[in-house]
Amino acid sequence: MRPYIPLLLAGLLAACSSEPPAPAKPVAPSPKVEAATPAHLRELSGVLQQPPAGSEVELALLQVDGRDRPLRLLGSQLLNGNGDPLPFRLLFNPETFPRGERVELRARVSQSGRLIQRLNPLLITQPESRALGTLQLVPAP
Repeated sequence: MRPYIPLLLAGLLAACSSEPPAPAKPVAPSPKVEAATPAHLRELSGVLQQPPAGSEVELALLQVDGRDRPLRLLGSQLLNGNGDPLPFRLLFNPETFPRGERVELRARVSQSGRLIQRLNPLLITQPESRALGTLQLVPAP
């Protein structure tokens, strides 16, 4: 039995190191179904202009202080960049929206754990649903 163990381990390693088989035919993307926003929530929607393929995009709606420091997270979303314009829908509860305080939409794009792009902070003044259109990402310093 012992002489077969190295042979079995070598076979297991070879099977794990091979690439997965290619799909027989390309899979057509399923049509997107727009989900209705729950009545008690609001949403900010828009499109981020082409985060690179393989990147991770973090969107956050934040209450910030006078020194631009985040005080409270009001809503967030995590997306994966694919090199194309990236639509988003960020939901938040209007009851938690602070009156008279500064609220900003921020985004950061990272790839392999490194910050590569960001969205200049966008001031959000009202706790209402809003379409923001196309938002341009800028290189991160």
